[in-house]
Amino acid sequence: MKIVDATVVVTSPGRNFVTLKLTTDEGLTGLGDATLNGRELAVVSYLTDHIAPLLIGVDPHRIEDTWQFLYRGAYWRRGPVTMAALAAVDVALWDIKAKAAGLPLYQLLGGASRERVRTYGHANGADIPELLDSVRARLDEGYQAVRIQSGIPGLKAVYGVHTADDDGSPVLHQRARPLVEDWDTDAYLRHVPAVFDAVRAEFGGELPLLHDVHHRLTPIQAARLGKDLEPYRPFWLEDCTPAENQEALRLVRRHTTTPLAVGEVFNTVHDYQTLITEQLIDYVRSAVTHFGGVTPLRKLFDFAALYQIKTAVHGPQDISPVGMAAAVHLDLAVHNFGIQEYSGHTPLTEEVFPHAYTFTDGHLHPGEAPGLGVELDEKAAAAHPYEAAYLPVNRLQDGTVHDW
Repeated sequence: MKIVDATVVVTSPGRNFVTLKLTTDEGLTGLGDATLNGRELAVVSYLTDHIAPLLIGVDPHRIEDTWQFLYRGAYWRRGPVTMAALAAVDVALWDIKAKAAGLPLYQLLGGASRERVRTYGHANGADIPELLDSVRARLDEGYQAVRIQSGIPGLKAVYGVHTADDDGSPVLHQRARPLVEDWDTDAYLRHVPAVFDAVRAEFGGELPLLHDVHHRLTPIQAARLGKDLEPYRPFWLEDCTPAENQEALRLVRRHTTTPLAVGEVFNTVHDYQTLITEQLIDYVRSAVTHFGGVTPLRKLFDFAALYQIKTAVHGPQDISPVGMAAAVHLDLAVHNFGIQEYSGHTPLTEEVFPHAYTFTDGHLHPGEAPGLGVELDEKAAAAHPYEAAYLPVNRLQDGTVHDW
């Protein structure tokens, strides 16, 4: 079997998605997600101009060798653009291999380690009453764990929270320039414990509650927040400080027992090495789509398992159903699974990417269709062309651009 065609499809059914479609001489096709939110076209060029020509004539069953060839053969390694492109190739090859075997992908990864995949949903509100309503809505949808994000008194816009002057998206904004949000760390640190207190008072102590800091704090500020939240027993505190400085998590870990989740912006195992070997975190958060695919992410999970660290794959709406399906297959197979982020997709996205995975009672299952179990309706995709979209930029009250 040989690859005879490699096509990149860009579509925007509510979000921009970049999909690689590989076709073999035996008529099998494989899909891979290459979406890099806010920088989609950079990955399109990497795939179209540099990688696609190298795939023609390749045996699609040689997944490991192809991955190493594309990673090591380019000389310039790592980085989100490179790893998103490699992820698309890797996932498409796994899709083909599983289809050729007539099996769902998780069976090729060792079979199921559980019956279903636990998820958490997103609840947010401009203020605490609105947040409480959002939590109720997630529970009504079947979620059994919820991430809580709230607007902060005195701040006009906060990342991850719907606002009146944006396009209705809590994250990406389809506009010519990024939305500028303001930020006040002291106000945030004062407010978050009150948010947890209100949610616990309303919904009790058993509901797993998660919170994402979005990299906004220094290590000592993160340590303070983790300690302040200990009475509310969070499921985790996510991305509490920019973790490229891996040593910074030593200080946080020293001062709080609040579980820590890190890694949605990481794209190789090297970003995690200190965090894992020194057991500075509890959950690894990278996405299949941004980490180079199923092949390297499975290796990361096995590495993390040696240190009793669990998985928690990044799963926002700007990862396509192709990337989501790959994550759910991996979630079902690995022993050290923790939880899966799941925001669902718009009806238009579901039309463009019909899929076999299902969501029931707060849990996902990848289904039994051969391969990933996701198709691409190219006619529907063509009806929704690319639109420029940006993540917001955050500035302090004096105008300084704030760190993520």
